Amino acid sequence: MSFSSIAAILAQAQQQPPNLGDLLRTMGPMVIILVAFMLIMNFSQQKKVKQHENLLNSLKSGDKIITSSGIVAVVIAVKDKSVSIRSADTKLEVLKSSVAEVTERSQASES
Repeated sequence: MSFSSIAAILAQAQQQPPNLGDLLRTMGPMVIILVAFMLIMNFSQQKKVKQHENLLNSLKSGDKIITSSGIVAVVIAVKDKSVSIRSADTKLEVLKSSVAEVTERSQASES
């Protein structure tokens, strides 16, 4: 290694660190995009939660549902925190939160 290459390396090491303005100019747009992305994700998640709450509040006897575990059933009775369902010849009681979707509304609720 020659003296000139060592001098060049030492000169680079002694340079001033970038100032705050340069850092903000380079990192600012990335931070703004990250914050916007997080807000969009949060709003869409809140929208899904509201839709699921509305689905659970509108459950009625006779609705055909699918639970989160994949059970296809008909609602027999709706309670505060649970739903009584019938699947094939089996009567089950599951939590309302386990209802994933309503596939068909009962005739009574359509009128």
